[in-house]
Amino acid sequence: MKFKPLGLEDRELFMKYMGEYYFNTYEYSFATLYLWRKMCNVEYAVCNDILIIKKSINNMGSYFMQPIGYDLNNLEDIILKLDRLEKECGGFINLFRDVELPFLHDINQTMGEKIKFVEDTDNFDYIYNSKDLIELTGNKYHGKKNHYNQFVNNYDYVIKEIKSREVIQDCMDFSLAWYESKEEKSEQLKFELYGVKDVLNNMEELNLLGMAVYVEGKMAGFTIGEKVNEKMAIIHVEKGDPEYKGIYAFINKEFAERNFSEVEFLNREEDLGIEGLRKVKSSYHPVRLEKKYIVDLQ
Repeated sequence: MKFKPLGLEDRELFMKYMGEYYFNTYEYSFATLYLWRKMCNVEYAVCNDILIIKKSINNMGSYFMQPIGYDLNNLEDIILKLDRLEKECGGFINLFRDVELPFLHDINQTMGEKIKFVEDTDNFDYIYNSKDLIELTGNKYHGKKNHYNQFVNNYDYVIKEIKSREVIQDCMDFSLAWYESKEEKSEQLKFELYGVKDVLNNMEELNLLGMAVYVEGKMAGFTIGEKVNEKMAIIHVEKGDPEYKGIYAFINKEFAERNFSEVEFLNREEDLGIEGLRKVKSSYHPVRLEKKYIVDLQ
């Protein structure tokens, strides 16, 4: 099985296998894979008309995402092939990660007691009702509504779509300044910086939507997302300057209202086990945490 590094030119092939996005997490969006392709060393192969995606993360190891395009008749064969490949290549942390519940059911039905799995709790996706984040009604959103109003009432702002070269460059400059402002510049933040630059340069090709907010001519924040199907949109990037009080509440509500009012759910990705992220994401009251699993053969 010959693997090829993921490139922008592969989007058409991936869309052929993805079709209507039937996943419940953000992991399988082509934009997600493209944004994080450098950190995760994303590679792919096609075997028996099944799309196989492999990630290899520094200081962690390799693993496969769940195969795409399989059916129950050929699932066991492809799993055993990948298991042999794992053993031959070495350096794998697990056989499968980023596994969603339907695939877990299928592999359990096919392989039975040959598999073992655990919940990957730090990587559960936060799923919100889009109407909740747009309207911010009720006591539970009282604080968020106050933050939103604080921004609206205190600043003379302008909203621009991320389309022109000028706005794209402003977003790149803002991302770099945001990164430089961090005391701890983790490897993940560094790769995110690279990935954000890549997607900003290819917004149209990746079918992404973006919104930038300016206050008195200076960028205060921006966000990037995509509608993956009729029911769900994903928020991939959200950056704000904390100097502007309420900027994150404003971006969150305004972007959803302008672009995703017709979808039922907003996926705002995981918290990575980071307490600060967990607190912020929980404060917006998700309707559920979409589980992901780690699967191995035993």
